[in-house]
Amino acid sequence: MQLLLHDYKESMTATIALVDDDRNILTSLSIALQAEGYATRIYPDGEVALDALIEIPPDLAVFDIKMPKMDGLELLRRFREKSNAPVIFLTSKDDELDEALGLAMGADDYIAKPFSQRLLIARIKAILRRTQYIQNISDTNDSNEPEPIVRGHLEIDTARHQVKWKDEVVTLTVTELIILEALANRPGVIRTRSQLMDAAYQDDIYVDDRTIDSHIKRLRRKFKEHDPDFAAIDTLYGAGYRFSVD
Repeated sequence: MQLLLHDYKESMTATIALVDDDRNILTSLSIALQAEGYATRIYPDGEVALDALIEIPPDLAVFDIKMPKMDGLELLRRFREKSNAPVIFLTSKDDELDEALGLAMGADDYIAKPFSQRLLIARIKAILRRTQYIQNISDTNDSNEPEPIVRGHLEIDTARHQVKWKDEVVTLTVTELIILEALANRPGVIRTRSQLMDAAYQDDIYVDDRTIDSHIKRLRRKFKEHDPDFAAIDTLYGAGYRFSVD
């Protein structure tokens, strides 16, 4: 039987850890997440959070990058020594270098401040679904493990959350990988923004069209860092996007 991402959904009792020195963000986001059915744990800085997160890892954590005492990058580095729980970074708009470093260190996604709580919750849901999907794959025996998706120079290994272009690893967030998969599964076929939103986010979460455009822009940028001639993701103005194989 074919494995589908939407067959696996996160448990609504998942625990989300929030680490931010802004108490207003901690409080409002915690309330919003609890309204979605999640349990939350909140911490005002990285030092306070570290031991608690290592002792009892959450299902997902949200770290602010700019924090006193211990910033989000150092917290992620030390947290990754003990746990592979997914992490989303909160960044400011001028933190591109920190975003890249965070992803290289093992963050799963990032979102810029000021942010929409609905968008952050949508990213959380997408990552938890993806994590559960990969966990279900890893729990099966090797004969049931899905084959990597190979499209020309592109290889997507779903079970290992790994993407390669011309045999070089390209580091993507969970959301970027889901969108790329949706395009690569049917090369040459136009995927509308709505279809890509449905693939990446829960159907009941509204995400602005520009969010998908931003993901596509970052996907292209990351592939061009490995191959300046990368042109496999086409824009069909007024229609959507497609993945093309040379």
